[in-house]
Amino acid sequence: MAKKKVLVTGIIPEQGLEKIEEVCDVTYTNGEPYSREWILQHISEYEGLLLMGTKGDRELIEAATNLKVIAVNAVGFDHVDIEYAKEKGIVVANAPQGVRVPTAEMTIALLLATVRHLHEYDAIVRSGNWVDVSEQRYMGMSLQGKTLGIFGMGRIGSTVGKFAQALGMSVIYNDAYRLSEKLEKELDVKYVEFEELVKNSDVITLHAPALPSTQGIFNAKVFSEMKNTAYIVNAARGVLINQSDLVEALENHDIAGAGLDVFETEPDVPEALRQLDNVILSPHAGTGTLEARIDIAAEAANNIISVLNDGKATNMVNNVEKYL
Repeated sequence: MAKKKVLVTGIIPEQGLEKIEEVCDVTYTNGEPYSREWILQHISEYEGLLLMGTKGDRELIEAATNLKVIAVNAVGFDHVDIEYAKEKGIVVANAPQGVRVPTAEMTIALLLATVRHLHEYDAIVRSGNWVDVSEQRYMGMSLQGKTLGIFGMGRIGSTVGKFAQALGMSVIYNDAYRLSEKLEKELDVKYVEFEELVKNSDVITLHAPALPSTQGIFNAKVFSEMKNTAYIVNAARGVLINQSDLVEALENHDIAGAGLDVFETEPDVPEALRQLDNVILSPHAGTGTLEARIDIAAEAANNIISVLNDGKATNMVNNVEKYL
């Protein structure tokens, strides 16, 4: 029996594709990614799509006349028209496990670098200068005894909480869905309303999905209610923060600083944000380790195998009736 055809659209470590290459006919380039035009021209030949580096929008889905499954090479799927895929009977699946630890690590890295002013220190030393950190203006903030506010207490958020507790922080959280009392006790976290999270946190980290209800939720009003000694760290989705409001808050020192791995308009980062010395910037690199990218690719590939070869849907996010 002929193997099912699968297209991989982005640059993915080949080690993560070993299993799917055994059971499917995989089209993949480890050099220059396929162009959008090439993908639209050829997508009708494939039953499985491992999506990275392009949008799974209505145009692509319309062209994919034989497609059964779109596996995004990530946890986020806001770049896929999941409702239109559902209408066409196409499963959309994400990869939530592989991103958990590396994204949590990046969050903590940004948190530490931001509160300890590492980006500022690095620039000073590289310029051939030196400062005396006995001067208060050059001092950072210790994390022990401080409060971390987590917005979005899913897999990544709860992992960040554990890491932060190891640094001596207490953890409060806000989420659209409150954890069970048992799980809150196990994680040693406290649920609070959004307003309380904003006012009482020394650092806020963001881990919520991009939804109409979360878009721009961190805005001028919220920044004005945060402590002026507080920091915000975002390794989730750029649209959670109103970027122009953040720039103004940082310029006016309404908050102490920010650590950003994602941006509202990425890859275009405004010059006003790039010029600030109380923000550290990273190019959406939360899962940017070889180990993480192999794990994520393997998880996405397994989602495709599950649908095409086993007739089951793992990690499905759009509830295609046939697989419920």
